[in-house]
Amino acid sequence: MSEPIRVLVADDQSLLRGSFRVLIDTAPGLTAVGEAGTGAEAVESAQLLRPDVVLMDIRMPGMDGIEATRRIAGTAGTRVLILTTFDLDEYVYGALRAGAAGFLLKDATPEVLLAGIRTVAAGESLLAPSVTRRLIAEFARLPRAPGTSLEGLTDREREVLVLVARGLSNAGIADYLHLSNGTVKTYIGRLLSKLRARDRAQLVISAYESGLVSVARRSAE
Repeated sequence: MSEPIRVLVADDQSLLRGSFRVLIDTAPGLTAVGEAGTGAEAVESAQLLRPDVVLMDIRMPGMDGIEATRRIAGTAGTRVLILTTFDLDEYVYGALRAGAAGFLLKDATPEVLLAGIRTVAAGESLLAPSVTRRLIAEFARLPRAPGTSLEGLTDREREVLVLVARGLSNAGIADYLHLSNGTVKTYIGRLLSKLRARDRAQLVISAYESGLVSVARRSAE
């Protein structure tokens, strides 16, 4: 029997923390190993407990969730899943840059939340379509950062990167390009290596920062 996925819950509202903890502890294959009410507590607890996933709120007193994510993202084996609300759109891009592995809306159903934790723990990235749309809008509003260089990518790798930025899964990319799932997985691995990206979410950022995918083009789709 495999070890359960260990989750740290970070939120400044004790009632929400307790609700999440009960939900996680009653789900098969998951266990809540701790709680944190501030960003600083989240960083300290992550270093001490070494959870597989940190369920992170963004708006917390003192150190916010973005800075906490930046500090935790470098911890081996720990990934951060951000919980966001509609009034926190402006933070989504910053959290991705800080190393967040994915986002879910706070009004997500328990089933979606638990599935999201499992997805992130498995090493995948999680970007809800509604969050991705707002990420694109936020990218359009922000000053452009120095462009990411795509030098060294093949034409096919660039094509795959575009589809990743459009939000397609590996299966969707395979179907679109008439490739096997294994071949797509190989391309994704090469992109992660060549662009020095942590995960799929970072590939999306690279696609936009390089100019390979434009906000105008994506918004028109």
